[in-house]
Amino acid sequence: MHQNAGRMLASKWLKTKALLANGYVARHIPPTRIYSAGNLKSMLERYGMVVLKPVRGAGGHGVLKATRIGRGYQLHAKSRIRTFGTFAGLCGYIRRLKGRRAYLIQQGIRLATIGGRPVDYRVKHVKTAAGWQIRAMVGRVARPGLFVTNLCRGGTRITAGQGIARSLSPRMVAAKKSHMRHLTRTSTALLESRFPGIGQLGYDYAIDRGGRIWMLEVNTRPQ
Repeated sequence: MHQNAGRMLASKWLKTKALLANGYVARHIPPTRIYSAGNLKSMLERYGMVVLKPVRGAGGHGVLKATRIGRGYQLHAKSRIRTFGTFAGLCGYIRRLKGRRAYLIQQGIRLATIGGRPVDYRVKHVKTAAGWQIRAMVGRVARPGLFVTNLCRGGTRITAGQGIARSLSPRMVAAKKSHMRHLTRTSTALLESRFPGIGQLGYDYAIDRGGRIWMLEVNTRPQ
């Protein structure tokens, strides 16, 4: 079967903006802003926890998690956690870590967990001669001590059904998988109309502790 790797779209911001144009899909995307100190401050005040990720990047590289703790702040980078008494201290450290790279800030999602380890989902959508097909739907459990689930960061791969059943309930498996498939097909149609030539997409989904599905990002070079 012919498989076309297709067009690459590195910018998470461009893909997010295209998906936000559809009301149904937009309801499943966490609020996202381009990084600035002002945006970080307002989003931390509103959500308490945010994830910072490079506009261009994959595999969990460079992803940070910032949390308000009482009057101070915590920053989670890989397996290290640093605490700051002031917002200026937090921003200064983030500046050092991110360098000149453009970053996004996204509302942090409190993922459903298995044994205290966050679990999320990767859905791979591939364009073939017969049209778009869902080729894989897997769960990924973070390595102990990490908040990113990427397999290249030591995450464990399980079936999507196992992830949903063990982190939420076996009764939710069929409905959540069906919902992720529908979101995937709707989003691919949006992205293909906006960016002709894409041939494969990897969707990263999270299900929070209340059972709500969130689309964390879309990759045009899925691993």
